[in-house]
Parts: sequence; C-alpha cells; structure tokens
Amino acid sequence: MSESKDTMVVRANVEMTTASLQAIVQNAKNVAGRDEKGRYRVDTADKVSEMVSRFLLENDFENFVKNIDNFM
Repeated sequence: MSESKDTMVVRANVEMTTASLQAIVQNAKNVAGRDEKGRYRVDTADKVSEMVSRFLLENDFENFVKNIDNFM
C-alpha cells in the first residue's frame, strides 16, 4: 500500500467461511502471544476488520465496484 488513499470506516456485515475466521483468530493469538497470566490480549474483532480492510485495499476493490458488470 505505497500510495495514500482517502478512506473511511464503514460498519458492515461480512460473510466469510468459518475456516477463515478461525485462521484469523489463531494467527492473531500466535502473533500476540500470552501474557504473564497465560491469557491472550488481542481484539479479534479488530483483527478481522484490519484483515478485510487490507484485503480490499490491496486487491483493488475500488475498481471492482466501479465495474457495473459486478452488480449483475
């Protein structure tokens, strides 16, 4: 994401596979690691938002939605 884009936060329901959600949660836990009490301190909802947003930006969602054929 080398160029800066004007963005905003949109709250939406996103359909994804159970396996995708499980992978996000597991990888977020692995990256965060456990604290001194053995608990994970990671907001998995924020991580889902971050991952979906990054995917949309990196995979040119803007041009996808500009194409009228994608609405059929």
